[in-house]
Amino acid sequence: MQLLDSSIAILDTGVSDYPRLAKVLQTTRHFELVSSHDLTTAQATLLSEIQPEVSALLLRVETHLDKLERREKSLIAKAELQEGRLSRTSAGRNSSSGARQSAGGRSSTANGSAATATAAATTGLSALEEMKLQQLRQKKERLGYAVSRLELQAGQRERQLRKSMAPP
Repeated sequence: MQLLDSSIAILDTGVSDYPRLAKVLQTTRHFELVSSHDLTTAQATLLSEIQPEVSALLLRVETHLDKLERREKSLIAKAELQEGRLSRTSAGRNSSSGARQSAGGRSSTANGSAATATAAATTGLSALEEMKLQQLRQKKERLGYAVSRLELQAGQRERQLRKSMAPP
């Protein structure tokens, strides 16, 4: 009987770890293998869903970039126009201020009339003719500004027309 008890004890110690070993050795499938046909089909489906949206987004980006480029060009043109106006204005002021400085410490209206009188004396024109000449110069400058502004507007309208005529 002792032999039987000892056999049972040995068997018991040998199989006591059996449930744990069964759990450890049990295979679990973490990844399932997918056939290449199913994979290709899924990729094609995904591509057909995503491609139109990506194309639409790219078109929107291109349109926005074109718009920004046109805006940049118009701002550059506007800045050049303003710079030209400032340089013309400052050049006109510098030439008249030089004449004013030579007249001495008189008031600005006296300086202006003195500069006009000096210019009239040197060119042989009367004060009335000198004033008309000054008015004509100012009118020429205003018309030049108007022409440049109209050219800018025409360019903008032309760009807008091209934009509206562009294929979507």
